[in-house]
Amino acid sequence: MTPGSGRGLDAPRRTDARRNRERLVAAAQEVFAEAGPGASLNEIARRAGVGPGTLYRHFPHRQALLSAVLRDRVQALCERAEGLRGAESPDDALAEWLAAFLAHARAHQGMGSAVMVDEPGVTGFDCHRLILDAAAALLTRAQEHGTARADLTADDLVHLVTGIALATAHDEDAGRAGRLLGLVRDAAHGAPRGGD
Repeated sequence: MTPGSGRGLDAPRRTDARRNRERLVAAAQEVFAEAGPGASLNEIARRAGVGPGTLYRHFPHRQALLSAVLRDRVQALCERAEGLRGAESPDDALAEWLAAFLAHARAHQGMGSAVMVDEPGVTGFDCHRLILDAAAALLTRAQEHGTARADLTADDLVHLVTGIALATAHDEDAGRAGRLLGLVRDAAHGAPRGGD
């Protein structure tokens, strides 16, 4: 055996480990969306095509897996905001991102709070801050163009959209969330109270 010849075996192992981790996160997204943050970890492993031992090697506890799923989704949301910052219409960019954020909030209800329970700091990232920063970048651009009210904050928008997600969680009217979001978008362009 020549020196360093064992290194060639490490690369396929790392590739397999990365692929298993990606499959676990993808399966967890599906299962958590269907059954909530308390979903069966064995079902997640089964859908990912791996054994429970592989799941626990990557994610030693439920919160670690929830955190990975949430991080993945929040990162995608932030990347979407970044891509929209160059859009021709700041209003359309903000509206498109708010719709994406509403879909995210409705699909992942309870996950954010479940991650924080019993394991403070386990996420290693501040998802709320990342979402606020993404919203602020798009809102500021619309405000600079004079098409969004100057007194509106990113925190206001995030709270309003989160409220819609919570209020329509079990709503049989499939269109209500979109209509409520439309009202929020209209209000974002209205004159501030006491304004001209």
